[in-house]
Amino acid sequence: MRVAVTGSTGLIGCALMERLESAGHQTLPVLRSAPANSSQKSNQQAVMWDPPSGDIDAAGLEGCNAVVHLAGEPIASQRWTQTQKQRIADSRTQSTALLAATLAELDAPPEVLVSSSAIGFYGDRGDEELDESSSSGDGFLAQVCRDWETAADPARTAGIRVIHPRTGVVLTKSGGALAEMLPFFRLGIGGRIGNGRQWMSWITLHDEVEALLWLLQADLEGPVNLTAPQPVTNSQLTRALGKALRRPTLLPTPKPALHARLGSELADALLYSSTRVKPVRLMEGGFTFSHGDIATALKAVLN
Repeated sequence: MRVAVTGSTGLIGCALMERLESAGHQTLPVLRSAPANSSQKSNQQAVMWDPPSGDIDAAGLEGCNAVVHLAGEPIASQRWTQTQKQRIADSRTQSTALLAATLAELDAPPEVLVSSSAIGFYGDRGDEELDESSSSGDGFLAQVCRDWETAADPARTAGIRVIHPRTGVVLTKSGGALAEMLPFFRLGIGGRIGNGRQWMSWITLHDEVEALLWLLQADLEGPVNLTAPQPVTNSQLTRALGKALRRPTLLPTPKPALHARLGSELADALLYSSTRVKPVRLMEGGFTFSHGDIATALKAVLN
């Protein structure tokens, strides 16, 4: 297959590009500017775009078999000011709307568009078990996810199979939540957050990439939860990470410290909210997880 990938220089995008190429597929990065590092092959073709201005090289996308859309402003790169929240929302809706409308007008459109979303769609739901049929929640992230998915409608209307992978917390040493936690836990000062009863739905980077690859050829459309079969509470994660690192996890993380570092709204949305998600459609479709439980996942990731 010839697969175009937006966000190809990001954490998931880099891993996906490598996996696609190892599987024998031709990759086509969709970039906002020429890559500044050598990880991008100097002779590799690329499609250029600029979502805020509505510019995109549509001709470069002609004949692609599939498009994976991963681009978007990182959720936790800085405190949530009104400006930053608008940037987070616009980076998703503008890019998705531009891409979907462009693909819909191609002479040779792709068969499938995998257009990212996230489990933030469900909001803070306590102990409620959630699957793809569950309603959307409240709050900023839930609204962003709703608008993000709706922005792909032009591609859907044109007959392109559109999938929305609702990704959970991606576990890897290379970045994201686990990379932020590791220094503290290695020093023996990591601990539960709040009462520790809030649920975290996670997936390893390896399984995330394998699931994206699987979705390209699966007979599915619409939302698909990309999370491991066994979500964990914050207390369970804390104990498992402490055990994996052979470090104590006795002291809870003080809320004022997290608020001071991240800002109260961001910290509450990411660390104190509870989202217990099941990947029902992946499991029913026959996808096989390499890391289905947190102990196995942490052992693989940390080694």
